[in-house]
Amino acid sequence: MLHWLQHYRRAMLPGDISAGIVVAMMMIPQGMAYALVAGLPPVAGIYASIVPPLLYALFGTSSTQSVGPMAIISLMTASTLAPLAAPGSALYGVLAAQLALLSGAVLLACGLLRIGFLANFFSRPVMSGFTIGSALLIAWGQLRPLVGGMPPELHLPSALLGLGALALLAWSRSYLAPVLRRAGMAPAAADIGSKLAPMLVVIGATALVAALGLDARGVATTGAVPAGLPGLNLATSSGHWQALLQPALLIGFMVFLISMSGAQALALKRGEKLKSNRELVGLGAANIGSALSGGFPVTGSMSRSAVNFSAGANSQLASIITAALLALALVAPSGWLALLPLPVLAATIIVAVLGMLDLSLLRTAWRYDRADAAALLATASGVLVLGVEAGVVVGVALSMGALIWRASRPHIAVLGRIPGSEHFRNIDRYSTETAPGLLMLRIDAGLFFGNVEAVNERIEDELAAHPATRHLVLVLSAVNAIDTSALFGLAELNTSLKQRGVLLHLAEVKGPVMDRLKESSLLQALHGRLFLSAAKAWDDLVDS
Repeated sequence: MLHWLQHYRRAMLPGDISAGIVVAMMMIPQGMAYALVAGLPPVAGIYASIVPPLLYALFGTSSTQSVGPMAIISLMTASTLAPLAAPGSALYGVLAAQLALLSGAVLLACGLLRIGFLANFFSRPVMSGFTIGSALLIAWGQLRPLVGGMPPELHLPSALLGLGALALLAWSRSYLAPVLRRAGMAPAAADIGSKLAPMLVVIGATALVAALGLDARGVATTGAVPAGLPGLNLATSSGHWQALLQPALLIGFMVFLISMSGAQALALKRGEKLKSNRELVGLGAANIGSALSGGFPVTGSMSRSAVNFSAGANSQLASIITAALLALALVAPSGWLALLPLPVLAATIIVAVLGMLDLSLLRTAWRYDRADAAALLATASGVLVLGVEAGVVVGVALSMGALIWRASRPHIAVLGRIPGSEHFRNIDRYSTETAPGLLMLRIDAGLFFGNVEAVNERIEDELAAHPATRHLVLVLSAVNAIDTSALFGLAELNTSLKQRGVLLHLAEVKGPVMDRLKESSLLQALHGRLFLSAAKAWDDLVDS
């Protein structure tokens, strides 16, 4: 804990201060907007941005991670709670905090038990499909507040304000940084300036609402924001623990994956080493802190963390400064926040989530592995059609199914010798020589209950194609494990081959596999021999 503070240097302070200020300016509109996505009052987004980063700074290991509300986790919160309570109701707020408490407990337990490796079951294509589906779902959900209704029933002042903000934000995202650089601003400062565009647009739109009285003309605003810091929240609903447990498990895993993907990329740029189990503890504590301060599930934001990094953050002190400034914003007069127009907040959400769309992984997967591409598309479609949780389950199930399907059909190569050498290669890929009566097969996967029958079938096919075979050599250089089912399969193959006058030999058996085989009776019952290399088997068996 606080390892970064023990090694803190005064030279790091200016960067932490500047980063803390910049991220605080981003956090106000983002936090309020993502609270709306979660179905909560806007102020809940600020509550969820104060205590969580403080606790993450105590336990976490990333110097640039910005912990707080994030679009995808907010969407998962809304999809979990909508069937249980009316959005905006007192019970809904209680359940949001309870969901954060459970998610934090899951993360904390995983960190303490050191089982962060379970998150590896979410492949990159599944994560990409989840992000694409969630981004489209969030953007679609913001169309109504963006224009004050659904076409053709639009509220003209709201539509003009929302669409104008949307166009300005989209332009700023693509073109503001180059314009600022051409104006003479340093590249890093220009990039940060473009990231602050949402805050400036929100301030300008709020001023416009106040000046023109747009709230009296029907433009929806956030309404009164409670002044003061969040109080200790211990309220829970005893009848909803079971209903929230499964979503909390999924949200916990997603919090960890999203946080680690962004933090790891930034850590590599600085040569830092993240400790995954410590990250789990830090994120768990952050979510528990959010629950106790009236917030909802939070995670490390990839976009805010990148801004934190670019703005010069050198340690977790930057996040502490951000939290302090947000707390000050609640303590200071906050009446102006009541005039924040919801169409503009909707525009900031749409631009932010559509900026997360990245189809490059889909293009790569389509060319490289259609099964991964199918998992990506199925996850995205599942999120859009079936909902967030069901979409993720579909994607994970497809990925695991593809993995099992591949493992159950291992590649097996018929080997021949490269003339004049001791190298043996696939006869279908290289110009090789073979010997009459000798069949050499290389199995390119571990042998287990799921593929032993397929392996035996392929062996029988090759024996039928080579009826003169007297010696069958299984080259096990690529076999890392042989389970009990496969052991019995090899024993049965050994007996069957003996009855047909064919000797079974094993070559290039790895040490760990050999250690296991020595504990069985297979080696004693083997009618053939063990060879250290394929070359030795060739030399001893050719013409024998």
